[in-house]
Amino acid sequence: MNLFKKRTIFLILALAFVFSAFLPIANWGFFVHRRINRLAVFTLPIALIPFYKKHIDYLTENAVGPDKRRYAVATEGIRHYIDLDVWGKPPFKNLPRNIVEASRSYTEIVVRNEQKDSIKLFGQQMESTTDGSLVLKGDNYQQFFGRDSLFIDQEDYEDFFYDQIYNPLYEKEWMIDCAVLENYFDRYDFVLPCDQAIAIDTFVEHGVLPYNLIRLQSNLSRAMAAMDSDLILRLSADMGHYIGDAHVPLHTTSNYNGYQTDQIGIHAFWETRLPELFADEQFDYFVGQANYIEDPKTYYWDIVLNSHSLVADVLNIEKELSKSYPKDQQYCFVERGAGALQNIPCEAYAQKYHQLLEGQVEQQMRAAIKAVGNAWYTAWINAGQPDLSRAHRKKVSLEDQKEKEELERTFNLGKILGRKH
Repeated sequence: MNLFKKRTIFLILALAFVFSAFLPIANWGFFVHRRINRLAVFTLPIALIPFYKKHIDYLTENAVGPDKRRYAVATEGIRHYIDLDVWGKPPFKNLPRNIVEASRSYTEIVVRNEQKDSIKLFGQQMESTTDGSLVLKGDNYQQFFGRDSLFIDQEDYEDFFYDQIYNPLYEKEWMIDCAVLENYFDRYDFVLPCDQAIAIDTFVEHGVLPYNLIRLQSNLSRAMAAMDSDLILRLSADMGHYIGDAHVPLHTTSNYNGYQTDQIGIHAFWETRLPELFADEQFDYFVGQANYIEDPKTYYWDIVLNSHSLVADVLNIEKELSKSYPKDQQYCFVERGAGALQNIPCEAYAQKYHQLLEGQVEQQMRAAIKAVGNAWYTAWINAGQPDLSRAHRKKVSLEDQKEKEELERTFNLGKILGRKH
């Protein structure tokens, strides 16, 4: 083999090694999400387990559906995390636990008149008064309203926001009909010159994980009450995924992949590399029987708050280990998937990190399995304990099949919409 060919082959292999280090690894690893859903079935009571056991393969396979949707739906990603550190320090008492209240506090409406002048309304432009009113003020209020500030009734505004402004789809921006705003301000004898209005939600970009779980809990109960087998299964599979994500500490911080602490890659290290090495041989999956969730809002918030309390250990333990462990023995090229080489934590290095975490990954995975069972069981109880054996699946429609194929196509393209975690 001549020198040119040798150098060419060496360059190709080198590039393969480099680019393989950046191949995406899914949340918890697809294998872990599937295992959580599968094992959650066995936490269910005798009256409920036959339905879930019958469809256990569907629940297992579709546990990764939400991850695949991140490649097709722009608003999917924010359902998998919440950046709690953006909102101050624990216990985050100033962070509304209700999604409508949170959205109302952080949604501003930018109004433009025919002259293209603009004004911001609501959201952070409002301040509460002691008499139950809201005062609105900011730039260009004098130009638009002929005064520096406006007073409106707080309770009236809350009703107006929910009926006319709130967007349950977790979108960051959406159009508002000028007539809606003009009619609202007309109640207070204010004339609003409006040619275009856009609502901008600055809250959802930091994640809505616990809010989404609270919503899905109610939706699953309604699906069970309606005996809608297909919807029950889809929501159950989705809930399993999001509950799994809620138990991953790095899904609760803006430093989700160590960018702020020079630990890039720690996300996959904790949630994928450690389980794939130790989950089969070392983890105990006996978690007991599912329990009823008395207060879903408090329950799901407690999960993410507990996960967030582990963030410091996840980061600090790996940081200290990396200082003492030989640098050339921390990352190794390993064949994964369809023969692709990836530069990931070496097994011995991962073993040491796993030991120092003192079973943290196992504890979170066990808690996730139990929580998924609790969620399914609670939905069934709240639905009136229907006999789900009478719920039958519909034949897959051509439209549903096309939607599934399109989801697989966008997933295979490998371009996530939004941030990776």
